[in-house]
Order: sequence, then structure tokens, then C-alpha cells
Amino acid sequence: MTATDGTAREVAVDERRRAARVLANASIDELATLWAQWKDQPEVTYLRGPEAGLVMVQGRVGGTGDRFNLGEATVARATVMLRGEGVDGVSGTSYVLGSHPDHAGLAAVFDALLCAPQQRARVLTDVIEPLERGQRTRDAAVRADARSTVVDFFTVAREHE
Repeated sequence: MTATDGTAREVAVDERRRAARVLANASIDELATLWAQWKDQPEVTYLRGPEAGLVMVQGRVGGTGDRFNLGEATVARATVMLRGEGVDGVSGTSYVLGSHPDHAGLAAVFDALLCAPQQRARVLTDVIEPLERGQRTRDAAVRADARSTVVDFFTVAREHE
């Protein structure tokens, strides 16, 4: 493997992480709308799930210290395989917080489409980028709302008599 191959793979991994984050943070309604608008939908076969379960969430003291069990979180997961022109045998996987199997299923479908070379650019421009823009806008509004409630506390020094 050359340095260029390693860099290209790192870019692909980073792009898939980005897509997984965006798909997991999207609403089920957004994903369902995008899927309904998708022309030439491939045949979808579930290899695993969609199903919901629990995972143990671990924390670290100070972010770097010893691990400890923080609690459990509900997670839905799905793995799909697609059949159709240009996507035959392509698989995708998703994990989303919460007990929303349909959300996990649709996210896995878009993940699989992202892995299909002929569909990659379309998924990025028609699905990932619009969802990401919407999420950034919502996040900025939440941050602005939170900033509007900030109270600056200060200490008044008293002089001793």
C-alpha cells in the first residue's frame, strides 16, 4: 500500500463517518421523505434487523482516566444488502440512539448506497449535504437560544471597615 492509497482510504473512512453521523442525527421523517423521492429504488434485503437493544455506555474520569460504566442506552441497528442496477451486493450498516428500528433501516439503506460507486456522488449531494446543512442550522439556533439565556455573574468585593 502506498501513502496515496492510505490517504484515499482515510478520506473514504472520514466521509463514511460523517455520513453515519448525519444519518443518525436526521429525523425518521427526513429520511423517509428522501427515500420516497429516490428514483430507481433498489431491492432492500435485511441481513440484520432492524432491531432495538441496549448498549453499556462507558465514561472516563477527566476524559482520560479509568473507564467506568455510566449506564445503558437504547440503540437501534440494521444491516442491509441492496440488489439492483449498479448496487448489486452492496451492504450498509447503521446504529442510531433510541428505539427507532425504521430510522436505523433507512440509515443503513443510505449507507449502502453511499458504498456503491455509481451512487456515491448522488447520495452525498441529494441526502448527506442537505441533511447536514439543516442540522447545522438547527444546532446554530439551539446555541443562539442557549446564549440568550446566559447570565454573567460577578463578585463585588467589599471593603472592610
